[in-house]
Amino acid sequence: MAIQISPSILSADFARLADEAAVVASSADWLHVDVMDNHFVPNLTLGLPVVESLRKAAAVPLDCHLMIEDPDRWAPDYAEVGAGSVTIHAEAAKSPIRTLRTIRSAGARAGLALNPATSVDVYADLLAEVDMLLVMTVEPGFGGQPFLDLMLPKIRRARELISTRDTDVWLQVDGGVSDETIERCAEAGADVFVAGSAVYKSADPAAAVDALRAQAQRVTAVGV
Repeated sequence: MAIQISPSILSADFARLADEAAVVASSADWLHVDVMDNHFVPNLTLGLPVVESLRKAAAVPLDCHLMIEDPDRWAPDYAEVGAGSVTIHAEAAKSPIRTLRTIRSAGARAGLALNPATSVDVYADLLAEVDMLLVMTVEPGFGGQPFLDLMLPKIRRARELISTRDTDVWLQVDGGVSDETIERCAEAGADVFVAGSAVYKSADPAAAVDALRAQAQRVTAVGV
């Protein structure tokens, strides 16, 4: 499986978002944008106008992760302003199938995110409606949290469910991904990795992306 790295601008300098996007443009596959509303999660970050502006400035496609209370209302708008991928939370969506289909019809990849306490099996039947399944490896809301090792069996279970279906669904992990944890995630079956502090708190963010990718590729190459 192809390894993809999505640096999270939650750990970047918000006063220099365009510059921070450019720093990883040569190495990243996506730019992960955490949208938080201080309702679904206890934090407030950025919203649609900033995403629209960033899309015009960034050379890397945007991977928008909506940690918001009403994704059914707002998710299609993020696709329409040019986000390459829009992920909604299963716990927040009232009409997930309709919303996922609307995201796709607007031209973006549709993702479904699961909080740590949410069972992946409950949403197995929705895999045909998604392009990416996101397993949160921390509680959503804040960057810099330590990785939850107890999510590794859940990642493995998600990979099992994806593998039993005739569908090409990416398996993303978000939260605490670093040079100390990415290999365990890759071994469990993840192929898209969100990394915030591990990238933007390093001296060379682009080199950090390359190093993380190499670590994950080593694990998948040997078929661990």
